[in-house]
Amino acid sequence: MINYSVYMTIPTFSKDETPKAYARNQVSEIWSLEKFAKHISDHNGVYSRGTVKGVISDMCECLVEQLLNGNKIQLGELGTFGISISSEGAESIDKFTAKNIKEVNILFTPGVDFENLIGRADFNPVASRIAQKATLKAEKAGETTVDLAAAKGGSASTPGGNSGSTETGNDDSDDTETLG
Repeated sequence: MINYSVYMTIPTFSKDETPKAYARNQVSEIWSLEKFAKHISDHNGVYSRGTVKGVISDMCECLVEQLLNGNKIQLGELGTFGISISSEGAESIDKFTAKNIKEVNILFTPGVDFENLIGRADFNPVASRIAQKATLKAEKAGETTVDLAAAKGGSASTPGGNSGSTETGNDDSDDTETLG
């Protein structure tokens, strides 16, 4: 289940100055390698958590080694890893040296199983993190309402708070949420 909240922003790619609503996913938790390895071993049953963790760790080390050797690595359904480099320009080809190269970045192209997960995803609308925090604070203080505009740094008279990236967790036109 993918939790998401909705926020208002002016699209940077558009000449339209009218804010529009967009979704932003909310991460439920960040899994460590240890937890992910345990999850994999629980699904498979053949390999222990330690074996799975070791294989993943070794894979990462070997992946970096081969990328730095100029290779592109295809990992089946997972996808393909490669590198890109960023450099500062030089006055001419003759004056360009390796010192002009400033970054080596990893590129990832998802495999077929990862290209677009929309067909396999379930979505759950939730309040923004700001609204969740304000609601929890109000509940702890014994309050029965929350001024979402104030929590978001906007004013109650401006719909959706400010014209920047204002998150909204509900479709109500007023920015006061009643706790219940």
